[in-house]
Amino acid sequence: MQYKISNQKVVFFDGVCNLCQRSIKYIIKYDKKQSLKFASLQGEYAKKMLHPTDHKNLGSILYFDSKELNTKSTAILKLCNVLGGWHKILLLGYLLPKFFRNMFYDVIAQNRYKWFGRHEHCMVPTKDLKNRFLE
Repeated sequence: MQYKISNQKVVFFDGVCNLCQRSIKYIIKYDKKQSLKFASLQGEYAKKMLHPTDHKNLGSILYFDSKELNTKSTAILKLCNVLGGWHKILLLGYLLPKFFRNMFYDVIAQNRYKWFGRHEHCMVPTKDLKNRFLE
C-alpha cells in the first residue's frame, strides 16, 4: 500500500491512552537525534496520511519508517533500533515468531485502558516539543 508520507519517520499512537502517552514521552527522551515525529491516530494528520483502516486501529502503535508502515511488535522493535543504545538488546525479540510477539502485544493493547487509564483529550505537546508533533 502506498502512503502519502514522504521521508519523515512518524510514530502514530492512541492520543488518549495513558500507556501510549508515557511511551511517547519515553521515546522522545531517548530519541537523541530527534529523528522521529509523532501523530495521534485521532488527529487530522493520521486521517489525511493513513489508510482509513490504519488510523482507526487504536489498538496498535504504528511506525512509518519513511518506507513502510509497521504495526504492533514490529513497530516497537523498529523503534528500539532507532533509539539505539541498550534498546538494541530488545531486538532479540525478532527471534520470537511474529504471531507470538503480536499475541503478547495484543493482550497489553486490549487491556491498556483498564490497566493504565485514559484521558478525555489527546496529548498536547509542550512548546519545546510542538515541532515534533504533526496535527
